[in-house]
Amino acid sequence: MCDLSSVQNHVGKPRFFQPSVYINTEMVLSLDVLPRIASKTIDLINTLYGKFKKCVIIDLDNTTWGGIIGDDGIENIQLGSLGIGKAFSEFQYWLKKLKDRGIIIAVCSKNSETVAKEPFEKHPEMVLKLEDISIFIANWENKADNIRRIQRVLNIGFDTMVFLDDNPFERNMVREHLPQVCVPELPEDPAEYLEYLYSLNLFETISHSAEDRKRTKLYQLEAQRVTNRQKFTDEVDFLKSLNMRSLVEPFNKFNIPRVAQLSQRSNQFNLRTVRYTESDIENLGTNKDYFTFSFTLEDRFGDHGLISVIILKVESGGVLFIDTWLMSCRVLKRGMEDFVLNTLVDFGKKYGFTCLKGEYIPTAKNEMVREHYKNLGFEKQEKYWILFLESYLNKQHFIELKKHYHVRN
Repeated sequence: MCDLSSVQNHVGKPRFFQPSVYINTEMVLSLDVLPRIASKTIDLINTLYGKFKKCVIIDLDNTTWGGIIGDDGIENIQLGSLGIGKAFSEFQYWLKKLKDRGIIIAVCSKNSETVAKEPFEKHPEMVLKLEDISIFIANWENKADNIRRIQRVLNIGFDTMVFLDDNPFERNMVREHLPQVCVPELPEDPAEYLEYLYSLNLFETISHSAEDRKRTKLYQLEAQRVTNRQKFTDEVDFLKSLNMRSLVEPFNKFNIPRVAQLSQRSNQFNLRTVRYTESDIENLGTNKDYFTFSFTLEDRFGDHGLISVIILKVESGGVLFIDTWLMSCRVLKRGMEDFVLNTLVDFGKKYGFTCLKGEYIPTAKNEMVREHYKNLGFEKQEKYWILFLESYLNKQHFIELKKHYHVRN
């Protein structure tokens, strides 16, 4: 899966392939290029294990366009196909491609918001539009604090964020206050931005789904939910107002790519952090010893898509072992955990099982679910958590089931 041709195009064939090395060792890669190939391969392996960048936060003046919008005015900023403006247009095309692959684009600019948005709305050479931006923050506050605001809305780790800014002072401030955020040292010449960023290979991926193309809209809607939440003093009233609905289905040919992607990408709300490929997921969906569940969530603001995955393994004595329980952090504190558990208990009772058995395997990132089973009423037995179905009382939630679950499609 490592793209060797891109490396050859970058370094040139004479450096990529050396006849003397091939004759003596039968290696088609030169010694000089091996470290670069190794680095790209490690990036792919890290992605498979959930270590990848999800969000790029961009400055505007002299980063996204040339010049300072507040001083130069919209007609004098540098963009387009001529001169240095081409460098900024190419940079925007690169960001647009990242967005189409599911990378979140956020703006963090020291500007007045109305002034900062003007090029997105009115400049004919702008490649990026406001609909491409998930979160737009333009004010005169500390950029580190603004990045914290972005992180709270997105609910992703700082280590999955990349901050791009032409100003060394701003870069160093973010590095000092948010050391987990990746802050590349952009070259002074904007013409060098892309070649430098390509060399970092920050946004490697091994999977792509229809959900990725909708991710920007999903986070725009989430920002609306966060704003709307502030209008309510009572949590129950807020949850009721969302009019939430969930479709519960087994794995099928339509949702398998997204299920596999969640398995590979979910780190925080992931009880055992077992990674599955698409072929693994296909096999589990037809294995009589496993039951699979996928959960979607939609509300009055829009559709979150597929947000939670459960894999149950049949064990002796009427036990259902929770092989996998993972969930997107976008839907935390909506009652989804209670809805999922009610669904699993109802399913287990219907098919004659007696208990659910869960396991928490700690990782560097899933501390947030350490007490998950305890909080749901499971009892600790050695390293496992047990819930007896007969004595379970359904938990309150405000999510409507859209369709009754069937064991197999």
